[in-house]
Amino acid sequence: MKKRVVALLLSLTMVAAMLAGCGNNAASTDKTSTATTSTEKKTDNGDSSAASDETLVVEVYDEAANYQGTQTGWFAKVVKDRFNIELNIIAPQVAGDAVYQTRTATGNLGDIVLLDPGHFVDCVNAGLIKDISGEIKNCSNLMEFDKQITTYNSGISTTGAVYGIPCEMTNTSPTSFSDDVIYSSPMLRWDLYSAVGAPDIKDLDGLLDTIKLIQDAYPTNESGDPAYGFSLWPDWDNNDGMIGIANVVQLTTWYGEKIKGAAILTTDDKFIPLTDKNGTYYKMLKFLWKANQMGLVDPDSGSQNWDAACAKMSAGQVYTFWYSWQVGFWNTTERLADGKGMIFIPVEDQYYYTTSDTYYGSGRIFGVGSGVEGEKYDRIMKFLDWYASPEGVTFQHDGIEGFNYTIGADGKFTIMNDNALMDNLPVPEEYGGAGYSDGNNAINQWIVSSISTNPNTGEPYGNTHWSSWKAATATKTKNEWAARFGVQEPVDWMKAHNALLVRPSVSVSLPTEDADITVIRNQVGQEVKDDSWKMIFAASEAEFDAMWDEMTTNLDSLGFQDLYKFDVDKYTIELDAMKAAK
Repeated sequence: MKKRVVALLLSLTMVAAMLAGCGNNAASTDKTSTATTSTEKKTDNGDSSAASDETLVVEVYDEAANYQGTQTGWFAKVVKDRFNIELNIIAPQVAGDAVYQTRTATGNLGDIVLLDPGHFVDCVNAGLIKDISGEIKNCSNLMEFDKQITTYNSGISTTGAVYGIPCEMTNTSPTSFSDDVIYSSPMLRWDLYSAVGAPDIKDLDGLLDTIKLIQDAYPTNESGDPAYGFSLWPDWDNNDGMIGIANVVQLTTWYGEKIKGAAILTTDDKFIPLTDKNGTYYKMLKFLWKANQMGLVDPDSGSQNWDAACAKMSAGQVYTFWYSWQVGFWNTTERLADGKGMIFIPVEDQYYYTTSDTYYGSGRIFGVGSGVEGEKYDRIMKFLDWYASPEGVTFQHDGIEGFNYTIGADGKFTIMNDNALMDNLPVPEEYGGAGYSDGNNAINQWIVSSISTNPNTGEPYGNTHWSSWKAATATKTKNEWAARFGVQEPVDWMKAHNALLVRPSVSVSLPTEDADITVIRNQVGQEVKDDSWKMIFAASEAEFDAMWDEMTTNLDSLGFQDLYKFDVDKYTIELDAMKAAK
């Protein structure tokens, strides 16, 4: 999901390691490498150096991107200085799904492709993805993840060919869960929750009652703009293998269930249809309907885009977060110190779903277009190898040294300008100029997860795990939260209350679908999306349920049952692998 924006939105700082390119082992993951204070690559005499005199425009077909066009700003400068490459992002989330069919029909999806698993295998079979097995062996940073890359590719090729590089790989282990927070859980402003009495919350009704108390007491932000319990956006709907509204899909994990296409994986390792009224898609959709009935849903939710929603988060106009990365739009050390931070608030009847560290990757896959040859191929592979290097990963998750963080005498990082993302702070010209979030990495997906350990610091890349961050944020918000709930971190509470379901991270090859199933999936997805938004804004409960029943009837006429059977068969393979990994 884009998502799965994600981790970068939580991270606002950078480490520097020496440039590591394919075939340059001396500059790969050297734990003693020194940091640079500029986004530019330096030669030994301190002069700026680019990889080639000729600027290379690289087309990146990117199913994770929220932005389409040429990468600009500080990250563009980082890439230009090192490789003389300009990244041109092609984003189906912006351009529409038809761009996939159009470009695959031409035989050229992109120079670099970033695809969901099903599309990736289809493109390999269609000859659109290059076998990089020869070149990748010279890429020292990527070879740090040889086991994970080999495991993934063994599922799509029996010849030893390497087509794909998984996203979000970690250097921890397949069964570790290293984070203090999970991807989705209910989060409220600590000061406002405290102001309404910090009530115990037993269930979803209690959660809505608490949010209503907050919104009634604080109907606007400090600038006088209207504030709401929930502000949704439709940009990510029907993505990441999901069917339905993305925001609703994520809320289903609050009760231990996970949407798998047209199916729901339940806590007892069974599958039920997405349309089952006993399932969590219905439950959480109705939760948002009730929230709207109580006046808690931003009326712009069905029409606003991602950028508009982010602006409201940053302005304090949203009182409930549910993605862990959303706190990056609000939490600063100053707000945490003042007790104003967004933080997990337990709901007693919830059972939270998460996966272990994404050792084998989170699902999406990087690849190189089959038509890429010669110098372009060489420079793209060097770029991808750098993208997995400590320096590249630090830029992605942490930002710019001297602007987003400093390095202490002990080599540890300390955050600075922690509002750079949320306030789009101006970046000095030496780092690329413009606003920080404007110049953020538009690829919006990383080869290496932020939970991975940075070999140059001995700490994870993600700044919420830095010892300096933990010390700086051990202030009013965290201290009062810990005193209220008796533990130090959200995951500690979940474990102490047997409220955490951790499923192992696995790497399996799932069957691709034929054209008939693809047509059904597209039609079913559109129907569920359109009807779900209507249901959130239904005038009454009776109208909500009538719309649900009509939707399920329509879905059956579109072939939903065939799609459901296909997805159960498909994801049973993954479930069996999860069981085996325990």
